Amino acid sequence: MLAELEGLIAELEQLTGARRRLLLSARMFRAWVLVDEGRPAEAEAEAEYVLRALTRTMYVTNVWELELSALVCLGDVLCALDRHEEAETIARGHLPRAEGHLAAGLHLLLLHSLSGQGRHEEALAESGRHSPESSRSRAGAHELATAVALHGLGRHDEAKEEAQRALTACEPYLHPSHPRVGEIRALLAHIAPA
Repeated sequence: MLAELEGLIAELEQLTGARRRLLLSARMFRAWVLVDEGRPAEAEAEAEYVLRALTRTMYVTNVWELELSALVCLGDVLCALDRHEEAETIARGHLPRAEGHLAAGLHLLLLHSLSGQGRHEEALAESGRHSPESSRSRAGAHELATAVALHGLGRHDEAKEEAQRALTACEPYLHPSHPRVGEIRALLAHIAPA
């Protein structure tokens, strides 16, 4: 998939004006693929490129959705790089202006950043405040974040149940080799037997 995206990006480089937004969208997809492939430094550079480009064009065209998507991606990258405080700042700073799937993405980012800082009680409380919308791309993500918080609090039985729910939510939509499925299986392996 990465090779196809890079070919598309090379073709889109010639676009100008409002059509250049297609290039930025393709580069965002590339950043997400890099995150999934465990290449966070490259994903960070890609997300930052998109944000810089959007800063130059945001007064000409409405790009807030692409900007928020880039910020969610950058926040995920920061979590992968153990820079959870920065990710929390992004999530809290932009949640008030987000809606729909972007609000769900920022909310998940907040959960990850809090658990990454060892603030599992806050993550669990935050998990209960948000009712995630159903989405194939985020299947099992909310349940996984909740299971991580529960596990961090030593509530292993509940964490195991929530991780199983996450796995069940993933099965209809995600391939067994998807990184989220791997995260869930790794968490289940670390949870003490019930």
